[in-house]
Amino acid sequence: MINLDTVKPVTTAAIETRGLDIFYGSFRAVKGVDLVVERQKITAIIGPSGCGKSTVLRTFNRMNDFIKSARVSGEVLFRGTNLYDEKVDPVEVRRLIGMVFQKPNPFPKSIYENIAWGARINGFHGNSDDLVERTLRQAALWDEVKDHLHKSAMDLSGGQQQRLCLARALAVEPEIILMDEPCSALDPIATLKIEDLMRELSQEYTIIIVTHNMQQAARASDRTAFFTMDTDRAGIMVELGETSQIFTNPRDKRTEDYITGRFG
Repeated sequence: MINLDTVKPVTTAAIETRGLDIFYGSFRAVKGVDLVVERQKITAIIGPSGCGKSTVLRTFNRMNDFIKSARVSGEVLFRGTNLYDEKVDPVEVRRLIGMVFQKPNPFPKSIYENIAWGARINGFHGNSDDLVERTLRQAALWDEVKDHLHKSAMDLSGGQQQRLCLARALAVEPEIILMDEPCSALDPIATLKIEDLMRELSQEYTIIIVTHNMQQAARASDRTAFFTMDTDRAGIMVELGETSQIFTNPRDKRTEDYITGRFG
């Protein structure tokens, strides 16, 4: 097996796809994606519904493995290693590339155990108290829950639950954090807290976010990738660039039409 922890990065990219095609059975859902994600930046993936945004995101940590009909061709490179090499352990991939989902999904356990138990099943043997406090502080949640650590995580508000899920992801010390529409179920105040948190965390982590909210992409990301559907309904990446360039001076008319609301 390949131990990704011992593999040294060979490029400046945090993760990169080359000729990425994703299939569900005989249907090609995504085709020909060449995407370079820069380290310690926030990259937003935007585009109309059905264009493969979340499918691509889940490919980065092999979450599509859980779908029997899904298969991948091309390469997804992390530290220069193809994550779909048969010698790569997908469990290790998901430790190094964490994920926060659209709907908060805390374990039906205490706030404390959501982090401590989640870390232990991934091999953590250190001081759980320190880990819980550190990650809750990273997720800007410590001051709100420090006196209620042994209460159920299910009693938290939606925004607090989402930040707890982020803390749980941080507890296993990933390099990359994937966020799939993390604010779609949250109110505007909770959404801004998550965006502020993303900005702070990007000083240490690489963040990739899928969002339908173009204002959020414009506010929170450094780089933006625009996806759309080709004539055969397969998702394709149209362009990737600095967020300011994508939103003010897109190179492709399809991007401009989507940004300005002419379609999508």
